Amino acid sequence: MTKDVKALALEQAKKYGGKLEVASKVVIDNREDLSIAYTPGVAAVSSAIAEDKELAYELTTKKNTVAVISDGSAVLGLGNIGAEAAMPVMEGKAALFKRFAGVDSIPLVLDTQDTEEIIQIVKALAPTFGGVNLEDISAPRCFEIEQRLIEECDIPIFHDDQHGTAIVVLAALFNSLKLIGKTIEEVKIVVNGGGSAGLSVTKKFLAAGARNVTVVDKRGIINASDAEELPEHHAAIAQVTNLDHQSGTLQDALVGADVFVGVSAPGILKPEWIKNMAEKPVIFAMANPIPEIFPDEALAAGAYIVGTGRSDFPNQINNVLAFPGIFRGALDARAKKITIDMQIAAAKGIASLITADELQTTNIIPDPFQAGVAEVVAKAVSDAVYSKVGS
Repeated sequence: MTKDVKALALEQAKKYGGKLEVASKVVIDNREDLSIAYTPGVAAVSSAIAEDKELAYELTTKKNTVAVISDGSAVLGLGNIGAEAAMPVMEGKAALFKRFAGVDSIPLVLDTQDTEEIIQIVKALAPTFGGVNLEDISAPRCFEIEQRLIEECDIPIFHDDQHGTAIVVLAALFNSLKLIGKTIEEVKIVVNGGGSAGLSVTKKFLAAGARNVTVVDKRGIINASDAEELPEHHAAIAQVTNLDHQSGTLQDALVGADVFVGVSAPGILKPEWIKNMAEKPVIFAMANPIPEIFPDEALAAGAYIVGTGRSDFPNQINNVLAFPGIFRGALDARAKKITIDMQIAAAKGIASLITADELQTTNIIPDPFQAGVAEVVAKAVSDAVYSKVGS
């Protein structure tokens, strides 16, 4: 590639004026076409839905349309850059939905960062969509926004910044455990980063059976003994992690650990700390674009498996493996929520795409362009919905 990708992205944006367009599914070439697509024919469709709102899934775009919604408060690595500047990212997310799972999606950026206003706006928009993908909303507001919307809406609400990466990390962990010969119940896991992604990773691990997880943030190991001094979301996670009440730094937490998961800051994991981890340590260093430690450094220090969020190293942990298929499955099953069971099912589906013959330390997770990823994830998710309904 002769040009920097940022320069190419600007050229693309100037050429096309964004990444999306609206295309009609129906032909409107004459008066009869017009009378069917619009008035008077459309009244029959509206009247049918007025009698049974569930028909909106069969008779309108709701059946295959997701909203991608952001307030621009935590955009990629750019921070609080506002609604207009967030729009290119939301357009990109919508393009990925279409490319990888055939899901139509509408990017919506909100000129407010007030929690209550965002909740009310999304609730008001909900009848239009089959699901809502929340994106790039800062912590801790994102926790309340997502949870309230899950409780108050009758369509799936999913904050991908929290859950997308966590689901793919869990998939990578499932396959890594096969290679190191340990179970999720017995490994010691350290999650560095107490924000939305780190807490979601932790919750996914616990839900999947992990028993020994320690969370570290910039102030050190999160410890229930300090509950009165912790913010609410950290106090809550402290009740189910670090059950030995260890205190100290990331270096202290890593002694004897099997797995390091970083969703934190560049260069924060020192090579010498890896040497104090358990045999065959697993390192998922996902700060982007500069990880907590580069793979070559980690491997030289004794890491057995290394994954990052980058595309120029093996084992890229990319949330595009998860969210398109998750929404595809949720829409197909007409799910009202995306539950933890559905998310774990998605992780298992992703992990299953690497066969026993293919599994190796540099190949624990499928490539986003591997054929069939979204289909496998969608089936796993929809199966989880149907099994819950039937149980």
